Amino acid sequence: MAEPMTEAAQQPTGTGPLDGHEAAAILRRTRASVDPVLRAAIDSLPGSMRRIALYHFGWEHADGTPAAGHAGKAIRPALVLTAAAALGGARARDAAMRAAAAVELIHNFTLLHDDVMDRDTTRRHRPTAWTVFGDADAILAGDALQALALGLLAEDPHPMAGAAAARLAACVIELCAGQQADAAMEKQGPGEVSLDEVLAMAEAKTGALLGCACALGALYAGVSKDDVEALDAFGREAGLAFQLIDDVIGIWGDPSRTGKAAGADLAVRKKSLPVVAALVSGTPAAAELAELYAAPYAPEDLDRTARAVERAGGRDWAQAQAADRMARALRELSQALPEPEEAEGLLALAEYVTRRSG
Repeated sequence: MAEPMTEAAQQPTGTGPLDGHEAAAILRRTRASVDPVLRAAIDSLPGSMRRIALYHFGWEHADGTPAAGHAGKAIRPALVLTAAAALGGARARDAAMRAAAAVELIHNFTLLHDDVMDRDTTRRHRPTAWTVFGDADAILAGDALQALALGLLAEDPHPMAGAAAARLAACVIELCAGQQADAAMEKQGPGEVSLDEVLAMAEAKTGALLGCACALGALYAGVSKDDVEALDAFGREAGLAFQLIDDVIGIWGDPSRTGKAAGADLAVRKKSLPVVAALVSGTPAAAELAELYAAPYAPEDLDRTARAVERAGGRDWAQAQAADRMARALRELSQALPEPEEAEGLLALAEYVTRRSG
């Protein structure tokens, strides 16, 4: 299990203590309001793709019988709705429901594809879709989710729906570029990837969609372009903090909480943020880690590899960097929402993504 975050990472500068209950409540409300929109969209798919999508979301078993699994934490649609409410009130939040569902569909399209490319066998405590239905069907189901997302916005009568669709489409291109960079890095040697390169890749893969989610909420609230961009920047920085902690969990997380095998990222020699920070540290542990990463994976070396990352400073760097990215996120948020009480919901969600341990 990941160790507790440092005090700096737990308490964003300028905010009071948050106990996590507000974020949990926001996420529950988001799931309750967005899931019916998602289900309706997925139900419109042809039968074979519908079955795969319903399985991926946890709503059906592989044989098509109903399941009581959950469809993820709903962080991204929560950011859409919370940003809309913070900037435009309840009416803007309700108007942004299709946009929130579209963002969640895009997120799940990327998960379906990433699982195939990364050969991940477990997601949300169950076998990944490609292991059940095959590569081709999982990829096609992901493609269908992307089309559903853009279709939701194309059919949305809201005056900002067109701008939202264009922004989401641009985000998908950025996501693809980030995934391509990630895949390319896996083919490079342990000493051939810089920290700047892996940070840029993480922003494209993770920060871009969280930023887009916040920006879509701002668009539906009808605020200025500057405020939309400030919300996008807030989401991007929070997204990088999210990825940093996610990478820590990918090495040291508790499988009972993450739904993935311990050390899965190390086993596939993933150049995650803590690993690259460790590799470029110039320490004796960095040299040991480079040697381990250059060799084929051996299960008996997993613990040694994790210890090498930690001794080379990768874990401490990732936690400190997450705190720094959160501070940057809060500065961006204050540009659009200078009154702390107006930003409480977004602050709670930002806290949540860097406080979690699985």
